[in-house]
Amino acid sequence: MPVNRPASAQGVRLVACPGCGATTPFAASNPWRPFCSERCKNGDLGAWSSESYRVAARPPEADDELPEVPAPPGVAPRH
Repeated sequence: MPVNRPASAQGVRLVACPGCGATTPFAASNPWRPFCSERCKNGDLGAWSSESYRVAARPPEADDELPEVPAPPGVAPRH
């Protein structure tokens, strides 16, 4: 007689969906993993494509920007 066990007891890892926070299996049986649905997956893709996600960076310092040095006469500039 088979025993119906929760997914976590069957060796399937359960994770929180990054889109909505619902518990979802992280397994090959979930085609949208780590998301719970196609809607959450597409919402995350839309946020990336509209550049809603950003990595914080410090503003450049004066030393970071080097002045251009003119080429000596008769030397072609490098591109």
